[in-house]
Amino acid sequence: MTETYRRSGDDSQAYPPQPPYLPGVVLSEQTHEQPRYEHPQHEQQPQQEQPQHGSPKKKRLRGPAGLITAVAIAAAAVGGGTAYAFQELTGSATASSSTSTTVVPSSKKGTVSGVAEAVSPSIVEINATLGSGSSTGSGVIITSDGEIVTNNHVVSGASSVKVSTSDGKTYTAEVVGTDAKKDLALIKLKNASGLKAATLGDSEGVKVGDDVVAIGSPEGLTGTVTSGIVSALARDVTVSTDEGQQQQQGGGSGQWPFEYGGQEFNGDTGSSKTTYKAIQTDASLNPGNSGGALIDMNGNIVGINSAMYSSSSDSSTSSSSNGSVGLGFAIPINTVKADLDTLRAGGADS
Repeated sequence: MTETYRRSGDDSQAYPPQPPYLPGVVLSEQTHEQPRYEHPQHEQQPQQEQPQHGSPKKKRLRGPAGLITAVAIAAAAVGGGTAYAFQELTGSATASSSTSTTVVPSSKKGTVSGVAEAVSPSIVEINATLGSGSSTGSGVIITSDGEIVTNNHVVSGASSVKVSTSDGKTYTAEVVGTDAKKDLALIKLKNASGLKAATLGDSEGVKVGDDVVAIGSPEGLTGTVTSGIVSALARDVTVSTDEGQQQQQGGGSGQWPFEYGGQEFNGDTGSSKTTYKAIQTDASLNPGNSGGALIDMNGNIVGINSAMYSSSSDSSTSSSSNGSVGLGFAIPINTVKADLDTLRAGGADS
């Protein structure tokens, strides 16, 4: 850095003093230059102090300027390490690329138990009364006053909807909006407040091989936690939009029909159907998981579980033979977020 004068000895008061510095504020030499002072022609310039022996020696800066320079250099040297340590202490570091938000406490980061503890309060069981029986599914709380995202096929055609939260409380819910083409629905609990809303992540950041956790109510077993990985992305899954085709009947023996690659699985999907891009996972999903959450290891919702492959397509067989074989599918959460305004306005089916 070039200066218009040199300082020596105790003659620093001969020129205007440098501006005062606030305590704790570090000025980087890269972005803040020392002020330049122009001196009148008649003013005598200070003489440079020459060393008595040998080559010129570097002088130690005195006062605030020297301290600030030293602090700036030290901060530059340890900046990366300081930032990393701050992330670790505050729990703001992320374990995957899906989102920058960390819901799981740092002490349990990256563990299934940590995800389950953090997210289970945001997952509910849904029981819908239908004209032909009942439907059991799951849902994800997205607002503290009781907005819940689930699958359309869980509540389609329901005359009444009951919701059970993880603490055992039961609420009556109303269907706000449905979108059969995306197999999504939004319901709202009555007289609810203080609920723990889930954190919706970014499904664009999900990668094949990422660890994930599924939480729902398979076979009516509330709050069941399973884990696995993301097996594939952008699967073209076709599901029925017909009322009754996708209903999961009470007792867990109902089918979960869908198509993939031109083949029908788990029963006839009917003539009215829709196709969406799905996240495939090997986390165990069973009837009742529908509408529940697929979660990354930071505790962010990355998908809404919507379909599964069963090894048996005979609805008369026992539910034990219709269990998960590691082929489950979830609606990407970015699809859900993009559809929320439509659902809140009554849905695409209104």
